[in-house]
Amino acid sequence: MAAVAERSVGEPGNLTAAGLLVPAALFVAVGLLVPIAILFRYSLNAFVPGKLMVDALTIENYVKFFTDPFYLAVLWRTIRVSVVCTAICLLFGFPLAYVVARTQSRFKNLLIMSIVLPLFVGNAVRSAGWMVAFGSKGFVNASLMGIGLISTPIEIMYTETAVVIGIIAVNLPFMVLTLQSVIEGIDRNVEEAAFSLGAPPMKMAARVLFPLAMPGIVAGVILTFILAMNAYATPVLLGGPKFQTMGPLVFSTFAGQNNWPFGGAVSFILMIATIILTVAASVAVQRRYR
Repeated sequence: MAAVAERSVGEPGNLTAAGLLVPAALFVAVGLLVPIAILFRYSLNAFVPGKLMVDALTIENYVKFFTDPFYLAVLWRTIRVSVVCTAICLLFGFPLAYVVARTQSRFKNLLIMSIVLPLFVGNAVRSAGWMVAFGSKGFVNASLMGIGLISTPIEIMYTETAVVIGIIAVNLPFMVLTLQSVIEGIDRNVEEAAFSLGAPPMKMAARVLFPLAMPGIVAGVILTFILAMNAYATPVLLGGPKFQTMGPLVFSTFAGQNNWPFGGAVSFILMIATIILTVAASVAVQRRYR
């Protein structure tokens, strides 16, 4: 009977981990990798006005991007804004995630719901709300003028500052939720042991809490950075037509100029830049706290 049981466990028909991964792998391959491959092929075609695109094998679209100061400035602006937003999300998100993870209050679920609730509102709707707040007669300027801090409205709308604030408002909940789940898994006794040995709070955080929470930090940084790099609605509504980032540039290239080959090249450059910067940041952070 034991031999029969052993044979039944090892039969090929039994579900295995590899077998369970096949449907997901096929879905990713068909739904993600195939469109990316098609997009890359489009980026090697030539653009002829009136003909959409002509089959070719040329890197002219990539040369055009990297030799034009305008497109390089757009790429650099996108990276700069994404790095700033990610750093601020981490700076503000870690203390908030720590408080939520360590609180013993019966209102903890309400705290988590207050963090999740903004995710129920679309990015365009939230950006429209910021437009109302940042306008020349909006809430911010009206409040500052009402208390006498300024005499004339300050320009907030259609600036990089407005875009950064809007993206942070969108990405901060993702950072907090990612960090909160990891911090909850860290034994509180480890922190108490550091305090009992005389470590001040900041040193405990730097030498104990941050290294143990590093998986959450890396995951949160990757998630918020990718979202910032590919943001569309927030830069369009808060930055205006003169504030170009890669997301709106991809859309305008496809829809506005109807230049599919160059649009494919811009999309592929955005994807590669996001992957390279994300991997480089993850490796650098992990080496720092290894």
